[in-house]
Formats: sequence, structure tokens, C-alpha cells
Amino acid sequence: MPTPKKPEKKSAAFFDLDNTLVRGSTTFLFGKEAVKLNFFSRKEFWRFGAQQLRFIWRGESAKMLKHIEDRAMSLAAGQNAAELEKLIEIVWTQHISKRLWPETVRIAQEHVAAGREVWIVTASPYQMGEFIADKLGLTGALGTVLEIKDGKLTGEFIGRPLHGKRKAKAVRRLALERGISLRKSYAYSDSHNDLHMLTRVGHPVAVNPDKVLKKYAKAAGWKIFDFKKRELKLHWGK
Repeated sequence: MPTPKKPEKKSAAFFDLDNTLVRGSTTFLFGKEAVKLNFFSRKEFWRFGAQQLRFIWRGESAKMLKHIEDRAMSLAAGQNAAELEKLIEIVWTQHISKRLWPETVRIAQEHVAAGREVWIVTASPYQMGEFIADKLGLTGALGTVLEIKDGKLTGEFIGRPLHGKRKAKAVRRLALERGISLRKSYAYSDSHNDLHMLTRVGHPVAVNPDKVLKKYAKAAGWKIFDFKKRELKLHWGK
């Protein structure tokens, strides 16, 4: 009796969120609305924003990342988890929906039309990624998991934020669970911090890449989409 063939693994597409699907930082947009609703104070928010900017310009270090993670979560500690869900919907309506990169959204939806699973993979809270994925008709999201006890945010993570190598590990784990071939799959990001994820798949794509990622992508022969330049050309062409 012939041995039954194993089902062929499917392909998927994985999208970073900030500056890949959305212009700018979703965390910062979230923070602006959170201040308006007294989720945390304006002073605390702008202090955190300044720390984020220093982090971006100086580059990542384990010590700096851990400090920012702890600071961000301390701002939300004790807040009602249901209010977090409402806040995400407000941020989507007021900000994120107006700051989507239409070209990247179109690519993501073309993957859906081709029968692939399409996942947002972000360091932002899982709830944010899942909400955006649902609005765009994508499969779902992988994101940072916030601890909730008795309906309130504790200020702690379950695990660590989905950043750098942790994104790649989360994608690999998802692929094993869902029968996805990473060799057949696609990944999109703007940041060199996502090289771990990009190099896991057979079809990596740099979108609005930073200098380090652009240099790497050119050397590796990856596709590069720079929608910022296209938008600038359209603006000056008017």
C-alpha cells in the first residue's frame, strides 16, 4: 500500500506595521490619544516620546530597549483592559486609517486574493495588530502580549516585546503550527531590526527601508519599494 503524501505546505506573507503598513509609529499615535483620554499624563507621554527618539537615533542596545519597554508599560499599569480596546478603535479612526500606505495595503490584499495567509508582525500590542488586520481583511497579527489580571493591565508583559529576533522566532513558531513553508513565504519591513524575520523567508522585501536595510537589500538582490520617494515625486509634480 503506497504511503500517503504529506499535504503540501502553504505560503504566507508577513508585514511589519510601523513605516511599512502605516506612516510613522502606531505607538506614538496611540499615546497622543491616550493623553486626551487621561490614560496617562501628557508629561509622562512626552518624556517617553523623547526616550523613543533617542533610542531611534542612537540605535538599539539591549539595555536601552529594556529601559524603554519597562517605561512604556509603567505608563499603562492599572488601566482598564476594556478601555484599551476602545482606545485602539479611536486611534484607528482618528489616525491610523488615514496614515496607511495604500501601496503596501494593496500588496497585502493581493496576497490574500492569491490564497495566502497574511499576518501583521509588530512590537506594538497584539490587540492593536489584530484590530488593524481585521480592518484590512488580513488573517491576523502577532504582537507584544500585555498581561491582564482582573480586567486591568498589570504593567508587565507575557514574554518579551516582539522585536528583532523575537519576531523571527514568532513567525517560525506560527509557520510550524499552521503548516506554512517559510521558503515559499514573503516578508515586508522598513527596518534593519527585522533582518532576522526577513532572512527567514524565501521572498524578503524592503519597504521604505532605512539606510542599513537598503544597503543589505541591494547587496542581497531583494526587491525594494520606496513609497516615500514616490509620494514626494507626486507632491512636487503638482
